[in-house]
Amino acid sequence: MATPTKPTPDSPAGERIEDIDVTTEMQGSFLEYAYSVIYSRALPDARDGLKPVQRRILYQMSEMGLRPEKGHVKSSRVVGDVMGKLHPHGDASIYDAMVRLTQSFILRVPLIDGHGNFGSLDDGPAAPRYTEARLQASAIAMTDNLDEDVVNFVPNYDNSTTQPEVLPAAFPNLLVNGASGIAVGMATNMAPHNLIEVVGAARHLLANPDASLEALMQFVPGPDLPTGGKIIGLDGVKDAYANGRGAFKTRAKVSVESITARKMGLVVTELPYLVGPERVIEKIKDGVNAKKIVGISDVTDLTDRNHGLRLVIGIKTGFSPDAVLEQLYRLTPLEDNFSINAVTLVDGRPQTLGLKALLEVFLKHRLQVVTRRSTFRLTKHRERLHLVEGLLVAIVDIDEVIQVIRQSDDSDQARTRLRDVFDLSELQAEYILELRLRRLTKFSRIELEAEAEKLRAEIARLETLLADDNLIRALVSDELEEVSEKFGTPRRTLLTEAPASIATTSRAAARKNLPVLEIADEPCVVLLSTTGRVIRVGIAEGETALAAPRRSKHDAIRSRVTTTSRSEIGAITNRGRLIRFTAMDLPSVPSSSVQLGAGAKINEYLAIDGKEKVLALVSLDSEQPIALGTRQGTVKRVAPGAWPSKPDFEVIALKDGDELVGAAHSSEGDELTFITSHAQLLHFAASSVRPQGLTAGGMAGIRVDPGAGVIFFDSVDPGSDPVAVTVSGSSSTIAGTDPGRAKVSEFDQFPAKGRGTGGVRAHSLLKGEDVLTLGWVGTAPATAVAPDGVVRQLPTELTKRDASGTPLESVIGSIGTAP
Repeated sequence: MATPTKPTPDSPAGERIEDIDVTTEMQGSFLEYAYSVIYSRALPDARDGLKPVQRRILYQMSEMGLRPEKGHVKSSRVVGDVMGKLHPHGDASIYDAMVRLTQSFILRVPLIDGHGNFGSLDDGPAAPRYTEARLQASAIAMTDNLDEDVVNFVPNYDNSTTQPEVLPAAFPNLLVNGASGIAVGMATNMAPHNLIEVVGAARHLLANPDASLEALMQFVPGPDLPTGGKIIGLDGVKDAYANGRGAFKTRAKVSVESITARKMGLVVTELPYLVGPERVIEKIKDGVNAKKIVGISDVTDLTDRNHGLRLVIGIKTGFSPDAVLEQLYRLTPLEDNFSINAVTLVDGRPQTLGLKALLEVFLKHRLQVVTRRSTFRLTKHRERLHLVEGLLVAIVDIDEVIQVIRQSDDSDQARTRLRDVFDLSELQAEYILELRLRRLTKFSRIELEAEAEKLRAEIARLETLLADDNLIRALVSDELEEVSEKFGTPRRTLLTEAPASIATTSRAAARKNLPVLEIADEPCVVLLSTTGRVIRVGIAEGETALAAPRRSKHDAIRSRVTTTSRSEIGAITNRGRLIRFTAMDLPSVPSSSVQLGAGAKINEYLAIDGKEKVLALVSLDSEQPIALGTRQGTVKRVAPGAWPSKPDFEVIALKDGDELVGAAHSSEGDELTFITSHAQLLHFAASSVRPQGLTAGGMAGIRVDPGAGVIFFDSVDPGSDPVAVTVSGSSSTIAGTDPGRAKVSEFDQFPAKGRGTGGVRAHSLLKGEDVLTLGWVGTAPATAVAPDGVVRQLPTELTKRDASGTPLESVIGSIGTAP
């Protein structure tokens, strides 16, 4: 308790000194400081996902008119305006927050468009006097409709102006862009997510308020980090989505490539979230100098603006690149941990929220925003209609209106007489008095009548909307979909349930802190889907192949090869190339649950361009020849033997304009099968094609009509009860718009013909059809999928070989076998 003391002789007149308890004063001051840090600085709001300084920056830039179509302005000007009007905490903190909003390696959807050096993971940004900025289109979606009373405004620090308490936020920014901050006694750390996935979950929750976490995770399977990479193990992600706290491991995307003709290397193209290349290089050098990391000859950073991140790690001769990579995962930031602690402000109080709770808070906010916006617009439309109706009255009797005004002594009397004579309101009378003469034309009357009708229709629509909660929820859902289509991008981070590390150490090596570079060479099956995803499936002990896994609900198999995790296999492309690679770094799943959607994109994994397509996977240890078929009808069997040591090489000499359409291992008893776009099917014994060397160009397989081409080739085992699937269509329609007609027939209905002939009719084309768009022969049941990998329905009834098929309900992109 404070005790007042009497003034001393030496004290100034009127001075009063009080004794206070230091403990009480410190407790009160600390609590005030802690509350200020938590509420006003460190933690984001769950509604718009922004801290106060970030919200003030976006609002002030919006007020300054720094829209995407306008030019950039100096960052110092933005910082000055924000500090002077809204955020009196120093220019450094404002600029730091502004820089973070520009960095595409921090945010999944950046909100500010920066011009100049805004830093990297290893270096800070230039001073604000050297950089420029303006809002991104995504920031406009965050601040849009602020002038329509959608959120509350509060006074700024000196009550000279107002600022929004929260932004309208057209998308779940907290989940999409994540957040980090350290408060007093608590901290927040949230990972970025994919906008398309988060919006999908939000829309599902809108339609199904009682949706379970498992249902929401079908839309949001895990974070999607701006820098890509891989997330290893999803148990921590599930914990974070359930209760707001969890941890997971992230890995760099690394491929094994030939640096020179005799030297292999590891090429890093994506790093874990918040890890910069300089940090990785420093850790590698420290590990090599301390003899904790072995097998590395050099590290070169080839990163540039045009090609992005490219970190090349040279491997010494005699060391396994895959084994060296495993020790790098263990000892360097190429594998890193990320902890989620979803602490955020809800109604001004810090709470730890899971995925569903975060979405619920955002959706509640968005429903309020849309409701307030609709109410505001309804009021404005009613006011405008009121004025328009009064103006129409004046135009109809304009002569009398003019006479009333001319006979009035002043404006007050004119306003009163207009109200009495024409039964107008105060606002209508005032509006008529301010009427310009050029509005008194016939055309203006037509315009006013049209405007009145439009206003009445809009008022009726808004009244209906506000009277039905379901309509408001549907509008919010539609607006979320628009934002997703406008700003959404494909997923960058690969999710896998694989263990964090498979490298093992012996006791002797553990004592020396040196890793053993031998990795278990376990049997596995590598699957290639029809949409170009590749995945490694482990084989249980005692099995010799992938026996009978569960049927996947997504995608179908184009090719499979039984191998071991360290063995090299080949990917054959439509350009006639065979590319060597190992299955070591592929996403791995158990044989009991094969989900191809979790696989890696084969083109990205092998670093080939989008115009080159992988057709099949082959074993380089197999004694069976490889059968190849081209679009112009050429067939070739490549003799097994000593393959070149090159990382890639040609397996057929293609003619100009030709390309491969299929490849597979073929035994002597198989049937080599072609299907052409003119609905011809030909199959003949594989034994009739003698194996050739790599440089050979093959021989005549099927005779192709002018204007036609081969659409399918494979080596078919006649003892596996195969079926033939064909889909007809028209070459004049836009691809992907007409589902066409499909049929399924037994393969033995097609008689074998000699090599080099035209085959037999495989499908009867109806009027308006002139081509086969798809053809496939393989072991039943056939699995058809859409271009996005979703399974589609094929006819279940088997028909004769030259039938016309039945109409499909939806477009089919490819056909394969079930996993």
